[in-house]
Amino acid sequence: MAVQAPAARPAATREAGPGRAAPRRGGYWLYLLPSAVLFLAVIVVPFAMNVGASFTRWTGVGTPRWTGLDNYTRLFADETFWASFRHNVLLIVAMAIVPTIIGLVLAAALFDYIGKRFGARTASALRAAYYLPQVLPVAVAGVVWGWMLHPSYGALNQVLQAVGLDGLARNWLGDPDLALATVMAIMVWFQLGYPVVIFMAGLQRVDPALYEAAEIDGASWWRRFWHITVPQIRQEIFVVLLTCTIAALKVFGPIFVLTGGGPGRATMVPSYFSYVNFFEKANVGYGSAIATVLAIIIVIVTAFFLKFQDRGER
Repeated sequence: MAVQAPAARPAATREAGPGRAAPRRGGYWLYLLPSAVLFLAVIVVPFAMNVGASFTRWTGVGTPRWTGLDNYTRLFADETFWASFRHNVLLIVAMAIVPTIIGLVLAAALFDYIGKRFGARTASALRAAYYLPQVLPVAVAGVVWGWMLHPSYGALNQVLQAVGLDGLARNWLGDPDLALATVMAIMVWFQLGYPVVIFMAGLQRVDPALYEAAEIDGASWWRRFWHITVPQIRQEIFVVLLTCTIAALKVFGPIFVLTGGGPGRATMVPSYFSYVNFFEKANVGYGSAIATVLAIIIVIVTAFFLKFQDRGER
C-alpha cells in the first residue's frame, strides 16, 4: 500500500529557515521617497518660511523684525484685501461654474450628437479647438486680447464702428466699471476647453446601451443629458469644479498681463495683491500674510469639496 507524502505548505506560509532571508515588507516606501523629498523641498519648506515671514516686518534685505500678529491685524482691516476676495469670488464664477456648465453641455453635444451625426473625427477636431486656449501661453493670450480690446485700434471697437454701433465701443480694460466683467469673459474663453476634454473622456466609460434604451423610449436629447450624462460623470464634475476653483483662487498671470490689478483696484485679486506687496512695495511680511491666508482658504475649499464628493458617493 502506497504511503501518501505530506502536502507541502504554500510558499507564502513557510517559515524562513536559518539560511533563508525573510521576505521584505514595506519596500514600496522607497519609491515614494523622491516625491516626498520634492514635496518637502518645494512645498513644505517654502510654506513654512512664508508663514514665518508673515509674523515679521521685512523688506527682503537685512534682518526681519518680529511683529507678531500685526500683519494679520492690518490685513483683516484692509479694504483692498476684502475687495480682492470679492473679485476672486466673481472669478470663481467665470473660471469654474460657467465653464463647467457650458463644458458639460458642449461635451454631451459633441459625444452624443456631433459624434453620431458627423463622425468621431469632427467631434475630436471641435474638442481640440475648444482646448486650444489652454495650450496658448498666458502671456501670449493676454497680449492678443489686449490688442483686440484696445480702445483706439482694437479689433472689437473697430468691428462695432464698422457695423454702425459706435455707441457700444468702450475702453474694455480701462473702464473700472467694465474691466472685471471683461476679464471674466476672457477667462471663460480661456478655461472652457479643460472641462470639455475631461467630460468627453468621462463619457467614454458610459455604457452606450443606456443612451440607446433612452432613445428607443423616446427620450429627448435634453432628458438623456439630464438623466444619464450628468449622473454618470458626477466624479468628473467634482474634479473639474475643484481644480478650476483652485485655479481661480490663485489666478495671477491673466491679471498681471491684462490689467495689472487696475484700473485703480478694479481687478485686484489676492495673489496679485500679495505680489504687489512682495516686489513693488518691498513689504515682504505683509505679502506673506496675504499668501498664507490664501493658502489656508485653498486648503479649506479643497477639504470641503473632497468631503462633499465622498458624501455624494455614499
